[in-house]
Amino acid sequence: MRRVRGLAIEGWSPEYGVPVETDPDEVPSAQVDAGVEMPASEWRPLGAPEDAWTPEWIDFVDGVRRIDARVWITGADGDARLGLCASFAGGVVRCDRKAVIRALKVGRGFFGLAGVPDLHTPAGAFQACPVAEDDIQQLINGVQERMGQLEVEVADSGAAGGLIVLDGPLRGRQRIPGAIGYIKSHRVQYLATAPREVVARLAPRQRTPLFLIQTKWTRYSWYLRLSEAEGHPWAGIVRCEAWTESGLERVKEMADATAATLPRFASEPHKDDRAPQNLYPIAGLERELRRRLGDPGVVYRGLQRAVAAYHPSETP
Repeated sequence: MRRVRGLAIEGWSPEYGVPVETDPDEVPSAQVDAGVEMPASEWRPLGAPEDAWTPEWIDFVDGVRRIDARVWITGADGDARLGLCASFAGGVVRCDRKAVIRALKVGRGFFGLAGVPDLHTPAGAFQACPVAEDDIQQLINGVQERMGQLEVEVADSGAAGGLIVLDGPLRGRQRIPGAIGYIKSHRVQYLATAPREVVARLAPRQRTPLFLIQTKWTRYSWYLRLSEAEGHPWAGIVRCEAWTESGLERVKEMADATAATLPRFASEPHKDDRAPQNLYPIAGLERELRRRLGDPGVVYRGLQRAVAAYHPSETP
């Protein structure tokens, strides 16, 4: 195991220069089959049928992360390597007759090459989280992985009759039965020109037919328009995805359920800058999760004291 001789926190905000938004599996080389529900040449906007499955409840699951400090880790060879101290949280809010936060967990980690120590602060312990490489992308991926683990822990998949909506792609989550991924932004064009034109024609509460995406993993997906929104033709459009293991017919039921139920949770521009895609339950959960992370200034000062008090003899 590497021996750490010293630690030093960078003297400027950890948010500058950190590419905190990553999406490594969303690549243009995706293989797409647009004909799984109907031939691509017959694509048209689809509304939920009158007898569409209506979930008894909907669980919205989300996570937040924050880089609290970038730490330079000096090894026994005198070389300084980069590490990150980060806080992250996952939670779930259930909506049936009212919205109630059902579970919430907070974690803190010190991400770096093997040998990084735990750092104990008044805000809690930043537990050692080793990564294989100390480039910034791998460090951020490590934070994302730990946040995803918390999201899986709080998502209760044991109860029947409901729908679980995970904010963001399903990638990196365990296969939670009844779960869908909810993607607010569009970084990759998955569809050819003709099916893509159907997306632009969607009315509120309408979805596209299902299509299959295969990258490093395979899933069903569909686009949905939540509500009318000003701007470009894709304004108000979100993409959903579900595991193929659920079966095509079950995924069709889930897709119809999203068209029938999710639009009523759509936010409005005067209340949310990410309206309408940032659903009200998710926005409220995010605020509570960020509050539970603690004041960033207090956490940062605690880390400064912990790093100043660190001595190599404490390394096992």
